[in-house]
Amino acid sequence: MSPSTTAHPTWRRALLTLTATSAALAALTASATAAPARDHQDGGSTITVNGDDAFPESVAADHHYVYTTSIDDGTVYRGRPGAKTLDPFLPGGRDGRTQATGIKIAGNRLLVAGAFTGRFFVYTDTGKPVASYTVPETGEPTLVNDAAVAPDGDVYVTDSLRAVVYRIPAAEVNAPATGAHRTLKAAYHLPDYVTGQSNGNGIVATPDGRYLIIGYWYSGALYRLTLATGEVRTIDAPPLPSADGMVLRGSTLYIARSVNNEIATVRLSDDGTRATVVSERTYPGADTLTGVAVSGDRLLVTNSQMDTYLYGAPLTSPVFTLESLPLR
Repeated sequence: MSPSTTAHPTWRRALLTLTATSAALAALTASATAAPARDHQDGGSTITVNGDDAFPESVAADHHYVYTTSIDDGTVYRGRPGAKTLDPFLPGGRDGRTQATGIKIAGNRLLVAGAFTGRFFVYTDTGKPVASYTVPETGEPTLVNDAAVAPDGDVYVTDSLRAVVYRIPAAEVNAPATGAHRTLKAAYHLPDYVTGQSNGNGIVATPDGRYLIIGYWYSGALYRLTLATGEVRTIDAPPLPSADGMVLRGSTLYIARSVNNEIATVRLSDDGTRATVVSERTYPGADTLTGVAVSGDRLLVTNSQMDTYLYGAPLTSPVFTLESLPLR
């Protein structure tokens, strides 16, 4: 999709803003040169997304399936762990899902963020719609971006253009698959949002259920939100601009840095107030890394080609892919 010609006007304004931000960051960053992904010497291998305009934004995995989402048309793709291809599972456009960004798995539920549409979707693992959500009608731009599942089953959702975190109670996530329509409810407010920029993006819940860790795309700052009180504090860490999707394993946080074409591995302190960058790595064919997930002993990363989707840069490859990398 060319945002300059086919995007809904609301999306177009948001896309143009993000375009300017992306271009500015790209000018400041020595990004890896993108090339078609391939098997390579460090143990990485390619997973093909079977869609002509997939633009895979996010990735999630459990013991049964690997999923990725298309920001272009909302298709959700899936395949078995270890498979070389992901095929369409939930067709784009169904249930009003015309864009999809963050995807997460919550038991036998699949959670899908609807990007600039301001929608959020809950499905069973067989594809039945449990509920769809819409952001409140405030007149503000919206980018429903990513989600985290807390140990108690509650789901928390970021909006990169609104300084809030939405909460969906576990009871609603696990309700019968009736396709109910609901409104997202803001549970917390976030600091340091810059109007018109992409702010809160990746989000994870700590294993003890006390905190959310949220990454800001534009500034690269990390924040710790205390669920019991709503207190938000900046984590003492080096800035990681273009921080996008994140996944947490124990105290290790893996962050996809989209414009930088790298994965940052970050170690959190026990109380989540400090973070140390352990490593920053890329791979042949890295192409605007927007999503990351852990599958067994592998790290799955999306080669989103988001530069094409957002501002019409030439496609690097007509084949859309994920990369499977050694976890360490």
